[in-house]
Amino acid sequence: MCISTNINTQLSLCDPSSTITFSFLFIHFKIKDMAGDSYEEAIANLTKLLRVNTDFTDFATAKIKQLTTELVAAELEPFNPDERIRTGFNRFRNENFRQNLELYSQLAKGQNPKFLVFACSDSRVCPSHILDFQPGEAFVVRNIANMVPPYHKTKHSGTGAAIEYAVIHLKVENIVVIGHSSCGGIKGLMSIPDDGTIVSDFIEHWVQICSAAKSKVKEEANELDFSEQCTNLEKEAVNVSLGNLLTYPFVREAVVKKTLALKGAHYDFVKGAFELWDIEFKISSSLSF
Repeated sequence: MCISTNINTQLSLCDPSSTITFSFLFIHFKIKDMAGDSYEEAIANLTKLLRVNTDFTDFATAKIKQLTTELVAAELEPFNPDERIRTGFNRFRNENFRQNLELYSQLAKGQNPKFLVFACSDSRVCPSHILDFQPGEAFVVRNIANMVPPYHKTKHSGTGAAIEYAVIHLKVENIVVIGHSSCGGIKGLMSIPDDGTIVSDFIEHWVQICSAAKSKVKEEANELDFSEQCTNLEKEAVNVSLGNLLTYPFVREAVVKKTLALKGAHYDFVKGAFELWDIEFKISSSLSF
């Protein structure tokens, strides 16, 4: 367990008018086991940091032990989902909603997003946080491995409905497909045996939407290790999804008219890096003879 805190403690000297302030910023307590020696060892290590004046060692150690005990107790409290939702909404209402009443008043009349975003369901890669989208800026679809299936009137109709609504009714100007680092869905696709054996009810069927990207990576980067192949596949799968978007007639028509742009992206949440790219499509209007 790792706990971090900011501690500012004032210690009074013999002279009541004098104080010394010790500021211990971002002290990290790595506690492997809360019982026995490991806890005491953590306290001992912290005490070494406080030996500015040995007169205060006992006091400082006791103070930090008190604080860490309180912090650990808080960490060990059972998670209350209802309380987390309540406090989260109250924070949003007080710090965001009430500070932007004019914006939400406008949004009550309708939405006019400029972006349709496909992003992964992964809890670490929320596109609104990554790109600082404000309410009303982006129409977002999230699924396993941020994939776009090819056009089909009955299969994957939820995705088709979202694309249709965003392009035809909301008239978004950009569709962005965002892949990301350490994607479990991509690792799942890369791990499917060549004989096609599957063990899950849904996941493997879904990620095979981008099986063409897997084949490309295996052909072009076969010498790389598995992790590096997955990184390549995270980006190649985005390109396959961009190609699949063009199988939707209304998307293709908007791209030809240049009222809609398709963009690929990749977010590396380990390095804090973001890549954005365009793909050139050679699409011509249909000709009648």
